[in-house]
Amino acid sequence: MEWIKGWLFTGFPWLNLGYSQIDAPLKGFAPLLGVYGVSWLVAVSAGMALLAVLERRKAVVLRVLPALALLWIAGAALEYVPWTTPKGAALTATLVQGNIRQDLKWLPGQRQSTIERYIGMTEQNWQSDVILWPETAMPFYYHQGREFFQALSLRAQETHTDILLGLPVYEQATGHYYNSMVRIGADAPAFYHKHHLVPFGEYIPLKLLLGGILDVLHIPMSDFSSSADTSGILTLAGEPMAIGVCYEDAFGEELIAYLPTAGVLVNASNDAWFGRSVAPHQHLQIARMRALETGRPMMRVTNTGVTAFIDYRGKVTQSLDQFETAYLTGQVQPRAGSTPYVIWGNYVVVLLAVGILLGAYRYRKLT
Repeated sequence: MEWIKGWLFTGFPWLNLGYSQIDAPLKGFAPLLGVYGVSWLVAVSAGMALLAVLERRKAVVLRVLPALALLWIAGAALEYVPWTTPKGAALTATLVQGNIRQDLKWLPGQRQSTIERYIGMTEQNWQSDVILWPETAMPFYYHQGREFFQALSLRAQETHTDILLGLPVYEQATGHYYNSMVRIGADAPAFYHKHHLVPFGEYIPLKLLLGGILDVLHIPMSDFSSSADTSGILTLAGEPMAIGVCYEDAFGEELIAYLPTAGVLVNASNDAWFGRSVAPHQHLQIARMRALETGRPMMRVTNTGVTAFIDYRGKVTQSLDQFETAYLTGQVQPRAGSTPYVIWGNYVVVLLAVGILLGAYRYRKLT
């Protein structure tokens, strides 16, 4: 059911059961089976524990509890398997958390102070190989800031630094608007346009019937187009990186399409919409699971938090507090190779689930 929820009506794979294990032994299975496989093993564990309690027969308990213990020990042991290997030299990266309040973000009078805030923190970090700004860091269209981007590009070329920043892009030829990331640096600007949009947040499904909802919700920038180009790789500081914007990091099966080419994962987000709820922390858990599944480090940069460096084992190595105006500088080691999950995706878990359902059906008929 979680797998179906992950793609039905474009999918909403938030709060899968497997994310509860990101700091527990069963996470060791994530590089093999992905988050759906971990969810399955959580359910299996609960079923085994319940069976031991309900049956109360010594023979059953002596079979079930050792099997349960073995499953969790195996998960803990798998955490230490190096599915991927370091590639090249480590990069110095800076993540800029602008901390612009959501109710101020799109006000025209806020534009200049937003630019000055991001530029001010960037000026202190030109020694970095890569500097990342979050999703829609700049509250204007790319074509409206050409002089600004030209000046930023010249400064980046002088310091041999690549900047990746978020902003909306208007494509005049098609009339489409995109939620985008643009690379500014030594080479010509390169774009990644988000392709997996949030229903009712970034686009309205069945717009002819439901278009009036936009007027009710009053969500700015809520009618983006989905990019037809799903190649989510940009080269930063000479390293191919898999780019995802906000909600896209919830789809592990889409992310693995960029591997093993990409040595680093990048997620740029704006979780300011969630305020002080638990959602930004849930989103961080989701990002950590993607790093663990793929055996790749992730740089996660957000507007109001949680901004963090995540290593290839899914552990947060550095982070900023929420609602803090600050930057975070750290080392990122690109990695090569493929985990089993990168190779076979969700196919194994889906086949296991189908096999279990068929087996249960046959057992029911026989009994």
